[in-house]
Amino acid sequence: MRVSVCVGDYAKKPYCVPGLEVNVFCLEELCCCLKENAFLLDLSLLNDNLLEWIGKECGLAEFARELHPYVHKQGSLSSFVSAILKYVGFYGAGVIRETEQLLKQGSGLTGMERRKSQIDYLVKKKRYKPALKGYEELLQGWEALSARETGQQPAAGFLASVWHNKGVAYVGMMRYGAAAECFRQAIDLGGDDDCCLEYLAARRMELAQEDYVALVAEQGELYRHSLELEKKMEQASQEWEQHPDYLRLCSRRELGEKVEEEDQRLVQALKESYRRF
Repeated sequence: MRVSVCVGDYAKKPYCVPGLEVNVFCLEELCCCLKENAFLLDLSLLNDNLLEWIGKECGLAEFARELHPYVHKQGSLSSFVSAILKYVGFYGAGVIRETEQLLKQGSGLTGMERRKSQIDYLVKKKRYKPALKGYEELLQGWEALSARETGQQPAAGFLASVWHNKGVAYVGMMRYGAAAECFRQAIDLGGDDDCCLEYLAARRMELAQEDYVALVAEQGELYRHSLELEKKMEQASQEWEQHPDYLRLCSRRELGEKVEEEDQRLVQALKESYRRF
């Protein structure tokens, strides 16, 4: 059985994390909130209210004083969060490094770009359904949300990237037709050659061979990409045939065939024995 020792007191009055509107009652809950929502955090987290809550409600006045320079000497968000995570010890060094890296990636982003980064992280973790929902929300209201949160428009190519990554999420769910439509949107918005390859790959997985060939012939600008795709598919096929999992499958298939032959021989012998009887 694993036992976790809490750091500090369980607060009677919760702290509401700015920008997330999440109430936490102890440092462990704060760490979990910071780690899981790293892409949504901004410099508003560095404030005296948090230091006061840690010192008074959690009974950790000395630790609050250690955090004071981060708040009043323009410390970085990633360093501030990392200091909290290390002090509490709720997560291992690998998780802390990953969280710190996510925070560094999110610095300087607009609200919409930060939200997209969080959704992209869901795709990386194979949480495709909530990611698709998040991308849909971005596509439905990106202009209004961007203007309301920061007064700035996202960087060029933002929408193309949203459509592309939405397609990647659909691929993860093996919904190749929907993925192809997303990649097509990304191409129309200025997507690069990789988008073209991914569009063709999704269509190749979705369509019958004759329909796919007709598609490539109809859209002549994709012919060059189709040749490159076939090379990649051939290479992937060769690599798969050398993969240990494939070799194990072949071995099991051969074993299964031998078992089936033995079963058939036994059944036939039983039939002949029954007839003789």
